[in-house]
Amino acid sequence: MRILITGICGFVGSTLATGLKAGWAGWEVAGLDNLVRAGSEMNRALLRRHGIKLLHGDIRNASDLESIPRCDWILDAAANPSVLAGVDGKTSSRQLIEHNLIGTVNLLELARSWKSGFLMLSTSRVYSIRALAAIPVEVKKDRFELSLTRPSGPLSRPTGEGRGEGSSVPKAKEVCGLSPRGVAEDFSTEPPLSLYGASKRASEILACEYADAFGLPVFINRCGVLAGAGQFGKIDQGIFSYWIHSWRAKRPLKYIGFNGTGHQVRDCLHARDLLPLVARQLQQPGAKEQRILNVSGGIEQSASLRQLSAWCAQRFGAHPVAAEPATRPFDVPWLVLDSALAGRVWNWKPQTPLPAIYEEIAEHAEQHPDWLEATLDL
Repeated sequence: MRILITGICGFVGSTLATGLKAGWAGWEVAGLDNLVRAGSEMNRALLRRHGIKLLHGDIRNASDLESIPRCDWILDAAANPSVLAGVDGKTSSRQLIEHNLIGTVNLLELARSWKSGFLMLSTSRVYSIRALAAIPVEVKKDRFELSLTRPSGPLSRPTGEGRGEGSSVPKAKEVCGLSPRGVAEDFSTEPPLSLYGASKRASEILACEYADAFGLPVFINRCGVLAGAGQFGKIDQGIFSYWIHSWRAKRPLKYIGFNGTGHQVRDCLHARDLLPLVARQLQQPGAKEQRILNVSGGIEQSASLRQLSAWCAQRFGAHPVAAEPATRPFDVPWLVLDSALAGRVWNWKPQTPLPAIYEEIAEHAEQHPDWLEATLDL
């Protein structure tokens, strides 16, 4: 089997490439990357050491794909992964759409011409920002938790969110696609999502349409927050890695939004835990049911920033964290994905516990004290 991985020099792409190469010796793995992100060159050397062929190209340019030898699968791990992309002044809206949507179109056309499979890594940010912001939460033990009882008065939200004042709030169990396990695949994907989320959701829809129109095997894995040693941590992506590296280096840190409390919660999955699921999907292209799956750490591997800070303080010593009370437009108080469907369909579950992920990142931070400076896009 021949597999083309796009975005192969990124954290997830390189993790999957080296993992597939090591675990499935008969498979040939090649990759495409435009090498524009800081830190890419370090992973380029890693891939070469594993005997993985790297092609320099950009998925936004269809001509860059024309000379690639035919592969049986395209594993699309290339994207601008920031929810702030297109509105933060660093990336234009056109650049975001060209990368995350036009790039997908080019890859789907390549898959059509090759009659190959297409496996896309998507995101939890395809879920409706308004529906996520409206999830009822309450503070318990330094974090937001789902509120399972209906409030008696007006909508109670973490201060600074400013959405929906005066309306009543349903119980969490009454919201479609929401349970104590997290957000499931049938949770609302109605706009607004963010430009980033919309570009990924549009890519999902097109991939499913290509699957039906041209008989292509297609799988879409919606990932929560991915983490692990070697991740290019940034505050708007790779937050667990960014926080641990920054704490060790005594760099400024800040709780943003929700009164500056740090109570906001996300779940965390080690990127290598994707490998068993991806391998099974590549080996079973005829499985058409449930093309779209949540793949994440889930409620057992979730934490607030304040809880992460407590771990960092115990590991590295005390460090002050500033507070910015105002909540940004795309911030949500609680986003944990429910991956039960992936468990039922593919017998998949996370393998790396949250403390082990933290410790792995911490050890990497100690061994590579200049990692943030080398990988941040400054």
